[in-house]
Amino acid sequence: MEDIRQNKMAVEPLGKLFWKMGLPMIVSMVLQALYNVVDSIFVANMEGTGALANEALTYAFPIQILIIAIGVGTGVGLNALLSRSLGERDREKVGRIAGNGIFLALVIYLVFLLFGLFGSRWFLSLFTKDAQVAEMGSEYLTICSSLSLGAIGFAIYERFLQATGKTLYSTIAQISGAVTNIVFDYVFIFPLGMGVAGAAWATVLGQFVSLAIAMLLHYTKNKEIDGNPKYIRPDLEITKGIYAIGISAAVMQALLSVMMAGMNMILGSAGADPTVLVGSFGIYYKIQQIALFSCFGLSNTIITILSFNYGMRDKTRSRECIRYGILDTFLVTLVITALFEVIAGPLSRLFALSGGSTAELISVCERATRIASIGYVFMGFSVAVQGVLQALRYAFRPFLTALLRLVVFVFPIAYLFTLSPSVVDIVWWAFPISELLTAVVSFFLLKDAVRKKINGLEEKMPSGDALIVTISRQHGTRAKRIGKMLAERLGIPFYDKELTMLEAKERGLGQKYAKATEKEEDGYTAYLSLDANRDSIIAQSEIITKLAESQSFVMVGRCADYILRNHRNLVTVFLYADEEFRIRKVMEMYGDTRTEAALNIKRSDKARSTYYSLIANRVWGDKENYDLSVDADDTEENIVNRIIAYIHARAEKV
Repeated sequence: MEDIRQNKMAVEPLGKLFWKMGLPMIVSMVLQALYNVVDSIFVANMEGTGALANEALTYAFPIQILIIAIGVGTGVGLNALLSRSLGERDREKVGRIAGNGIFLALVIYLVFLLFGLFGSRWFLSLFTKDAQVAEMGSEYLTICSSLSLGAIGFAIYERFLQATGKTLYSTIAQISGAVTNIVFDYVFIFPLGMGVAGAAWATVLGQFVSLAIAMLLHYTKNKEIDGNPKYIRPDLEITKGIYAIGISAAVMQALLSVMMAGMNMILGSAGADPTVLVGSFGIYYKIQQIALFSCFGLSNTIITILSFNYGMRDKTRSRECIRYGILDTFLVTLVITALFEVIAGPLSRLFALSGGSTAELISVCERATRIASIGYVFMGFSVAVQGVLQALRYAFRPFLTALLRLVVFVFPIAYLFTLSPSVVDIVWWAFPISELLTAVVSFFLLKDAVRKKINGLEEKMPSGDALIVTISRQHGTRAKRIGKMLAERLGIPFYDKELTMLEAKERGLGQKYAKATEKEEDGYTAYLSLDANRDSIIAQSEIITKLAESQSFVMVGRCADYILRNHRNLVTVFLYADEEFRIRKVMEMYGDTRTEAALNIKRSDKARSTYYSLIANRVWGDKENYDLSVDADDTEENIVNRIIAYIHARAEKV
């Protein structure tokens, strides 16, 4: 049938598509950055001690980033395992994964609790000898670390909601916490005069509000995940699986913490007033996040669009994705650079720092913003390339670009500049120089990746005389039995579980992985988190495409009907049946009770529908999308006969 509902990522003009998908991501991430800016403005305006408080919070900020990094990494891995097991209908395993996630959150919190109680003062002493700054920073860090359960717990429960597709609920919880933080920043700092401690209490209160709302929504709305407390226990295999996936995200986030801590140490030991130098860096870095997070928003857009088109082996659109992604990022960072050059002064004065060398600090902060913003264009290019490399399934190269930007180049350059008597004027050049050097390296990494990954793609979609039969189905229609029987009758291979083994081999993974990711039912929901599972989507698409180039076969599921939509000799089949018939079959095949069968049918069909919509942007089960729709309430032999009769009839017409 004619493909009338192609995925927008496959057909929509890329110039328009990037802005349509990228703008919401940019807005979302910029709002996240603005929360940090607003927090800093409140602290900086504390009467008499604003400058010192700003310096203290700058020293404490790396630990806050580290808490978030570990939470994010754990959450990413947890989401991937949950999604996979939800798709497999393994309710007990889902419960064990969720329980293990809660257990890990408690362990992580215990570590930061101990750090907050016993390590905060020591940590601050690494950066400053000023007793007042150390006391303020230690007070802030003690509260935030000792009560970090809100931040860590939310990172876990947020993923529970996302894994089941309830992203709106997690967004509601996140916004509620952010608003709470902002409101109580004002209340605690100004009317109540609680100082730095007030800022810390406002932060943890906002985090606990997010956690409380996320927990409430999870336990009342998330029926897919068993919340029985018995599952809250350690499981080594699950933990390994979580961090095998999530470690990359954690490390990437943690590099921001390393950069902040390293720069605090370098600037704090320079021959200049640390209140001015470190304080200016703290303000600048919060402002800089607006540009950085804008780049991340576009980088995520590149990952999404390029992953899809690369998976479809579309050479032309893959090249265009890279070109538009880099061009759009360049335009955004160019606008931000121009804007910051114009408003650097008013933006710095927003903080209205009180106490200390206020006028000098504001002047240095303005200078820092003007100089450092020159590097935003280079930063945008590197972050965009990082997204390209991730989409092309490189593991180390994206990490390398981040490492170069945040550690390797900036630290030695910044240190050399601190040796100058004019350190407050020139040290800020370390950032654009580092960004430029990283951009140069990124260019060669990009050039090599395009040569190896993109140029090798074939321009044409698979065609030829090979017969491909794809079978999509409702749960309980015996598609696998029918597919195997059909393949035997036709004398061609049958692929279902076998494809996972091929995927594992393609990705250099072991047989253990393949078995772990494949049960009796397809793990469709595993693919709902595109960031965590795009490699699997791409690998499967490539394998299916390559198979179709060389052989005939019957395949169940995998969205193969869409992937091979341009194949010349493709027959697409959809199996359906009324609910009562399917309940009986599920009870027979899996030993489910009637209630379990009905629930599993509903859950499985929903997962398949969502997966199909995500990949193909079509309505799952719509007869317009298939050559043949067959009622499965018949014998397997009769159904196979109907499909074979259709194949012969169509061949005669041709």
